Amino acid sequence: MPTRDDTPQPDGSAATATTDRKDGWAQHNPVKRGSGGTFRERFDSFFEITFRGSTVSREVRGGLVTFMTMAYIVILNPLILGGVADVAGGSLDGVKVAAVTGLTAGVMTILFGLVANLPFGIAAGLGINSFLAVSVVGQVTWAEAMGLVVINGVIIVILSATKLRELIFKAVPAQLKIAITVGIGLFIAFIGLVDAGFVRSSGAASPPVQLGDGGSITTIPTLTFILGLLIMGVLMARKVKGALLIGILGTTVIAIILEAIFKLGPSFADGKPNPAGWNLNVPRLPDAIVSVPDFGLVGAFNFDAFARIGWLAGIMLVFTLVFTNFFDAVGTLTGLTKEAGLADKEGNFPRLKSALVVEGIGAVAGGATSSSSNTIYIDSAAGVGEGARTGLASVVTGILFLCAMFLTPLTQVVPLEVAGAALVVVGVLMVSQIKDVNWSEFSIGLPVFLTIVVMPLTYSIANGIGVGFISWVVVRTLAGKAKGISPLLWIVAAGFLVYFARGPIELLFGG
Repeated sequence: MPTRDDTPQPDGSAATATTDRKDGWAQHNPVKRGSGGTFRERFDSFFEITFRGSTVSREVRGGLVTFMTMAYIVILNPLILGGVADVAGGSLDGVKVAAVTGLTAGVMTILFGLVANLPFGIAAGLGINSFLAVSVVGQVTWAEAMGLVVINGVIIVILSATKLRELIFKAVPAQLKIAITVGIGLFIAFIGLVDAGFVRSSGAASPPVQLGDGGSITTIPTLTFILGLLIMGVLMARKVKGALLIGILGTTVIAIILEAIFKLGPSFADGKPNPAGWNLNVPRLPDAIVSVPDFGLVGAFNFDAFARIGWLAGIMLVFTLVFTNFFDAVGTLTGLTKEAGLADKEGNFPRLKSALVVEGIGAVAGGATSSSSNTIYIDSAAGVGEGARTGLASVVTGILFLCAMFLTPLTQVVPLEVAGAALVVVGVLMVSQIKDVNWSEFSIGLPVFLTIVVMPLTYSIANGIGVGFISWVVVRTLAGKAKGISPLLWIVAAGFLVYFARGPIELLFGG
């Protein structure tokens, strides 16, 4: 929707400019943040709320929805990091991990909202925390692993501050940026389906996944997901304000009632699987509301990993962290800003450099607090779907994360089956942008297709981007269209080749 610019000019006249909200924000900003007027006007100006076609209530709703779809990380991150023995036999205390997860997510999300003025939440990245728990701490201690995460974050901040990261972002063709958006849409929808048990592993080589349990829906939690999906879908179709928030709250109430009646419990308890149970969070009223956070893990990192495993192995671990962190964030920013209508035709958006720098600081902060590298969450798409367009929504989300440190029991009330329904709805919104892909030219269609499908199939945004970049430069070049390819894209594609071959490279040089 066009926005009228009546900002007073130096001569006292008012400018009259119309800016298309889809294409103009990256080049034109008629509002000087925080300038003049009453507090309400300065507040509106600082976050550009009116200019971006939003309202305070919509931003608050969006921030709340983003938090509700991200709150699981306060519970899930301790499950991933806590209790896993490192090379020296040490482990992280899950309660402390929960505290620093909420602390870091809260501080970084608020900082992101104030500096980058974008409605996205930042928290411990699931890909990197899993990589640390599965692959890294078998070689180094937890403190050493977090030191590697800090180094990874410093490198990303340097790349962002020197504009190299921004140049790489701008070198990505518009068609690939659309593909990244669509791929992320499929990815988060797939996450929602898996979290809800609607899609499960078959346990066989073929097919690798199946519908529900044995090809049918057999559990109440999965039925709750379906009900929630239908409720949210109908509310969205009828354009009800606060559709996702209403859907999440309403379905959570239903889930609490169902749990009270059937006593399903968690999907994994006492060391045994419970296929009929809820995934991660059991929807029941907690015994306590407030808990005191323990910040004992803040500062518990060091840089001794290189002495333990050698410089080559250490560098390869940092390389993997940087590539995963770097391109997961770039891909997520691409998809979310486009979905929010904040990006121009080339996929660029306001305060790109600031957003990338703050995201890099999130990686440093995550390592320094032992919560793992913090990055922008694709779950923020739920808040965008609710109408969030400014950093005010991020400030709301961040404040709620800080509150979550003290209210950890309440964050466990919303089950993943309900959050999963919201992710599927948002995935639909993001996938709809596939209409803008130029499928008539196969040298575009193949890289776009590979980018889209590799993300959900490999459970990695970075993998989808890498396959897309490599196929783009190779196919377009051999099709006689090399002239339009940025040299930076070639360099990044070569870097991804190394990234994908890092296992054999480590064996070759490590032996």
